Amino acid sequence: MRIFDPHIHMTSRTTDDYERMAAAGVRAVVEPAFWLGQPRTSAASFTDYFDSLIGWEPFRAGQFGVRHFATIALNPKEANDPRCRPVLDLLPRYLDKDAVVAVGEIGYDSMTPEEDEAFAAQLALAVAYDLPALVHTPHRDKARGCERTLAVVAESGIDAGRVVVDHLNEVTVKLVRDSGCWLGFSIYPDTKMTPQRMVELLREYGTDRMLVNSAADWGRSDPLLTRATGEAMLAAGFSDDDVDTVLWRNPVEFYGQSGRLDLSDLDVSAAVDPQTGNSILRGGS
Repeated sequence: MRIFDPHIHMTSRTTDDYERMAAAGVRAVVEPAFWLGQPRTSAASFTDYFDSLIGWEPFRAGQFGVRHFATIALNPKEANDPRCRPVLDLLPRYLDKDAVVAVGEIGYDSMTPEEDEAFAAQLALAVAYDLPALVHTPHRDKARGCERTLAVVAESGIDAGRVVVDHLNEVTVKLVRDSGCWLGFSIYPDTKMTPQRMVELLREYGTDRMLVNSAADWGRSDPLLTRATGEAMLAAGFSDDDVDTVLWRNPVEFYGQSGRLDLSDLDVSAAVDPQTGNSILRGGS
């Protein structure tokens, strides 16, 4: 089983996770920019964070045979903090980078006017830089949040087929399906979506434009739940080809629209630094 996790926050994970993921069949990941668990105090702090997403994290992932890509954005939660708003002017510097395959996460957290403005501005950047967009839907009032999200997407002029609306559930799936956008589902131990619920949605709606991710972050999450979803699909009677469509070909097709998805030479063995004996090579100087 080959797996491409299209939304996972590896900054919050350990090297042990990379090792386990590689053993489970994960060969590529996309890490969206998000908040770090506490408020940032200035826009300048995003520079180091974005640099790590396109520098250190791909270097770390590569030592375990995992190809790492990123999406870059001012996330919805921090769009409400005036100290972070200057990040919008910083984004063009990063949206030109080869390893950046989309603008994201963008969208809504609390559906404020500030989030409206940041969302629209970053969809405009996605159009300007010819990149797909990864859209976060709010954890509260999700149906209304999806309706508002799709209205803003439609107003932006971006092709719906270049947008994935993430963190969906049974309440929102049909709404997004009918819009022409891609559908993202985050599989969690306790919240969002479970492998079994995901299987039922795949039975009802099919595998087309469906993306399954672990979104593993600082909270209780599991980077192997993509694999668990594939196994649940097989146990429910889906074919190996169905599993490959959902866990590999769909994310490759979606992010491949960036023109930057290099998946060559993926079989890279984990390495040990011969000079220091550390279990991971050192990046930088």
